[in-house]
Amino acid sequence: MSETVLFANAAVLDTAAGVLVAGQRVLVRGGEIAAVGSEVEAAGARVVDLGGRTLMPGLIDCHVHVNAHTADLAGLGDQSPAYVAVKAAIELREMLHRGFTTVRDPGGADFGIHDAVAEGLIDGPRVFFGGKALSQTGGHVDMRPRGRAVSDGHHCCPDLGLVCDGVDGVRKAAREQLRTGAHHVKIMLSGGVASPTDRIDSTQFSIEEIRAIVEEAEAANRYVAGHAYTARAINRGLEAGVRSIEHGNLLDRSSLDLFLEHDAFLVPTLVTYRRMSIEGADYGLSPANLAKNEIVLDAGLKALELAHGAGVNLCYGSDLLGGMRKHQLDEFAIRGAVIPAADVIRSATVTAAQLLGEEDRIGRVAPGFAADLLVVDGDPLADIGVLTDPEANLDLVMQGGKVKAGALG
Repeated sequence: MSETVLFANAAVLDTAAGVLVAGQRVLVRGGEIAAVGSEVEAAGARVVDLGGRTLMPGLIDCHVHVNAHTADLAGLGDQSPAYVAVKAAIELREMLHRGFTTVRDPGGADFGIHDAVAEGLIDGPRVFFGGKALSQTGGHVDMRPRGRAVSDGHHCCPDLGLVCDGVDGVRKAAREQLRTGAHHVKIMLSGGVASPTDRIDSTQFSIEEIRAIVEEAEAANRYVAGHAYTARAINRGLEAGVRSIEHGNLLDRSSLDLFLEHDAFLVPTLVTYRRMSIEGADYGLSPANLAKNEIVLDAGLKALELAHGAGVNLCYGSDLLGGMRKHQLDEFAIRGAVIPAADVIRSATVTAAQLLGEEDRIGRVAPGFAADLLVVDGDPLADIGVLTDPEANLDLVMQGGKVKAGALG
């Protein structure tokens, strides 16, 4: 059970306003934030003097793949699910120790991973999962080489996706993911980098198929996340009701209008392309995959600038594979080079919480919110690089009122 703690002399990062408020006291009780202010008192609480250090909400990464301990996604489905689960548990703990108290996995993580974290069997961020991502035949998660006709869609195969075709087929596939408790349904709207047979500039699924999946998600009070690169693929998804676009590196101004019209979300994942260009081959990416990576590598930063300038809802995402996942925090520095630090932080807190439908529970230091808190040595608004070096600057990670890394002073 979490103890009652009063953080004193804290500089609280107001993520909604994008300001640092010095001289604050924050009371944590029963796993929640009970009070915030300069005069807060609580008899019997353990008082922790932060000495002016920053107290901010735990980070939210809206695009991780906890099963993807290798970039060789084609071989992942043939591995033991027990082995992959153990590797996922290790990665989840490392994510938590980087300061991520919540993540969304749009392909791979299932109800077992979610339940293991929720029940405290393993340490990790709370997981919002989509189950297996849906792809058409020959789409982004169809990992068969050209010469193979058969595929195994069994739910215990620890790969990231499921191949389905036709309106009836995609309805059933969406219902199967939702049946397991998935928080969203992920679909492939275009080709991707790590798949063997599709083109980056392809569009995937018919409009009728996309709408059918959206209908099934909405019927379950859930939403659809869509992998897409080109404006053509992005726009088809947004027009059909897809709520979040993952990546979006090749969007254009017509896409921006649709994002605003539908109040949709964009989840850029710039760090993964940078790391794949540097070390992707070391972690299993083929020469063909690396060639596709070059198509989207430099375009992503321009897309981010365009979307930010237009006022699109931006969420933090990393999408790293294999050993490259240790660079999860570098997305802060990449984005911080072109947009204000307050907006980058908002993408990993307030706006991310809105996408998850948890805006009244996580992403802010405010009464009634979960006590997901970080103590940071430095001011991330003045130097966003503070967040990229947890060994030097992250003094405490609290999740639900319980200390997960560091120690109360």
